[in-house]
Amino acid sequence: MIANEQASSEAFIAALESGDLEGVRRAPKAESHTHGPFGGDRVWLRDHTGRDIAPLTEPLASMEDMHAWTATHIGDLFKGKAGRRRGWEGAFVRARQDGLTRVEFGDDVWMITQGVGDAAELFADIEAARLAISPDIEWTPQLGFSRHCKRSWLWHWLAPFLDAGGWKAVDLSGDELAQPIDTFQPLYRACKERGMRLKAHVGEWGTSDDVWRAVEILELDEVQHGIAAADSPQVMRFLADHAVTLNVCPTSNLLLGRVARLEDHPIRTLYEAGVKVTINSDDALVFGVGVSEEFLGLYQANVFTAAELDQIRLWSLEQKPAPDLDDRSAV
Repeated sequence: MIANEQASSEAFIAALESGDLEGVRRAPKAESHTHGPFGGDRVWLRDHTGRDIAPLTEPLASMEDMHAWTATHIGDLFKGKAGRRRGWEGAFVRARQDGLTRVEFGDDVWMITQGVGDAAELFADIEAARLAISPDIEWTPQLGFSRHCKRSWLWHWLAPFLDAGGWKAVDLSGDELAQPIDTFQPLYRACKERGMRLKAHVGEWGTSDDVWRAVEILELDEVQHGIAAADSPQVMRFLADHAVTLNVCPTSNLLLGRVARLEDHPIRTLYEAGVKVTINSDDALVFGVGVSEEFLGLYQANVFTAAELDQIRLWSLEQKPAPDLDDRSAV
């Protein structure tokens, strides 16, 4: 196993240094921040639906702009049971082509109101798509909460998923300012009691304090984005000391106007501060890149050396235990 890992690292580093995207793709890697059908393969979807979804090429000004772009270019492509199944298959096609050995995604709990079946059926449909497309890929089933939904609604939708079992992680996404983070604490505690890994989108648009508070209040194992933490040495130290991983999406941050240039992405600052980071695509259909392109882009922008990127690749492959939050103290 050690010899295989060494060979993979050497091949990955050589591929980065020579600009060999296919070589980068061949290296094993995992993705912890992608949004199911929106992380699908463009060519496969075009061949199966006749729809060619050309990705963003210029930065947008806000999440509202992104939602409008998605409504225009993707629309109802993934609506209903058949559309959702098509989306899962496209996501596993892209994962396979990207060299992913593990991928983490699922769906929002509110999807059971959208004609895709109950909690058990949704799980079974995603697993069926995996088995049909890429059975060798490990799938971590992940539930999603939307910040825009009332807590009472989320409780109502969450219950059947907890009863059905099988879901291994939970994520919170949407407008970071929609509701106070405390609103979601009881939901997260219920998921923690079921042994689920706890993640949330925070620090993409908000502040470093928002990242710290979310980790403290929701007892997060991982943060989706979290790049605002780079503004605070204290928050970065807190994250590093408590082994909280940030699942960063560089091209997404660039095309949503969160960073001006890839060369200046704060992932470098986070890494140097000892914060464990992974590199992810977010929405490959929207932003036009997979994980392999993200790695190569960061290398060519001189953000990281090839050896540093290999370390980050290996971090993504780790099976991380949940950190002990009992001794966490305020920053």
